[in-house]
Amino acid sequence: MHQQNPSARRGAPVLCGTGLALAALAWAPLAHAQEAASPSTATMEKQIQELTLKLKALETKEAADSAAAAAATAKSSSAKKPVNPGFLNLDGISLYGTIDAGIAYIDHGAPLSAYHPNGLPYVVQKYSNRSITSVAQNGLGQSKFGMNGLKPVTDDLAVVFKLETAFSPTSGNLPDGPRSLVNNNGLALNKQATSGDSSRAGQLFQGAAYLGVTSKTFGALTFGRQNSMLVDNMTSYDPQAMANAFSLLGASAFSSGAGISESAKFDNALKYAYNYGFARFAVMHQFGSAGTIPGGADQANVGVDYAGFSADATYTHLRDAVTESSLTAAQATAAPGTLAATISNNTSLAIEARYQWKKLRVSGGYETITFANPSDPLAVGVSGLGGYKLSVVNNTAYTIHRTQKVSWVGARYSLTKAATLAAAYYRYDQNSYKGNGCSNASFSSCSGTQQVYSASVDYRLTKNFDVYTGLTASSVANGLASGYLRTAAVSSMTGVRFSF
Repeated sequence: MHQQNPSARRGAPVLCGTGLALAALAWAPLAHAQEAASPSTATMEKQIQELTLKLKALETKEAADSAAAAAATAKSSSAKKPVNPGFLNLDGISLYGTIDAGIAYIDHGAPLSAYHPNGLPYVVQKYSNRSITSVAQNGLGQSKFGMNGLKPVTDDLAVVFKLETAFSPTSGNLPDGPRSLVNNNGLALNKQATSGDSSRAGQLFQGAAYLGVTSKTFGALTFGRQNSMLVDNMTSYDPQAMANAFSLLGASAFSSGAGISESAKFDNALKYAYNYGFARFAVMHQFGSAGTIPGGADQANVGVDYAGFSADATYTHLRDAVTESSLTAAQATAAPGTLAATISNNTSLAIEARYQWKKLRVSGGYETITFANPSDPLAVGVSGLGGYKLSVVNNTAYTIHRTQKVSWVGARYSLTKAATLAAAYYRYDQNSYKGNGCSNASFSSCSGTQQVYSASVDYRLTKNFDVYTGLTASSVANGLASGYLRTAAVSSMTGVRFSF
């Protein structure tokens, strides 16, 4: 059917009104000639004016009705037509990613690793020994790709999922902490590249892989590979947001894993979280079994948000947790391609808080970690994270309990809408668990300290790009410096991050 031009339809009342007015003018002389008792010309003109005003009123009403009908039609059409979700967000499923790379200088460092998640030792390590300028990666955080989704089932229930993997922007490899340790097997400290234990062990979905349901009324229940609650909280309460290049909490997952880097993420974990008003509560259980890896873990968290103040308290207990390390030359000759491990039961309590006042956010935290011998010792030859066999296993390292205290404080300040300045101080304090009360570097079980100072500036160029630079100074003393080639280091990194 032919559709009439809307503008022509809107013009119809105008033409109709004008025609009637002309007809009235033409009729007036004729009526005057035919009727002797006809009204005066002034009276007729007044009637014509009244008629014209009525016609204009009808025209205005019709135009208004037409506009209302058009608006109703448009509203109906928009309700039926889905909003364009964008290229990276379709029907509740989102793709996201981050690439973070730059240049770093470390006065006492080590060569870049193709597998260690951080790539470089931004904080002093045992093998730190030389001045190095190098391409660098993941200064602010891990480069990654991921997918997450939220699909409503009812008005109050939705299915949620997340799949995430990480990668090294300098080598293209999947991060693999245990492999970085294997690559240093049998090497003298001054010959070693950057290495360290990690929850990232070459898995396909090493960041996250979980499925669950969420409800505004009943909370959220998820199962799979998930962050430790300490990881999520420390990211929120660390002034440097766990930036690998500027935060002791980010440079190592020791604190966020309750003393065990591999426990920063839990496989086979069931998590329940519930929010009520300004309070929140969460529990997590990692399924494990005695004498195997993983042995299992439990976590509980309570938190509050009120005005500009937030706080969280997190309890963690790990069973048969594993800390892997490289082999000596003799051990590597006897069992090539394997690793050494120290097994422990760990208990941690962390308390964190922050306050936001205008452009300034102050935050800090305190964590105490107790290491004890494992309740179910692991046997030599057991396979650890990533499938690497453990040829040297120590189940008796903590006959005297080791206690390590972690503390930090700092601030973030918004210089402009695009630029943010962050500064922080971090500290480890370890007791003497050697049995003789030593407080020197003769044994790693003597009491000791580690300190880190850092400052950084992040500038957002666009919604997706930001550039950053910063300095980090770190040092170790006494037991925590045992076996170190250097006890202090200064590092700087300048990088660019692309996120979508």
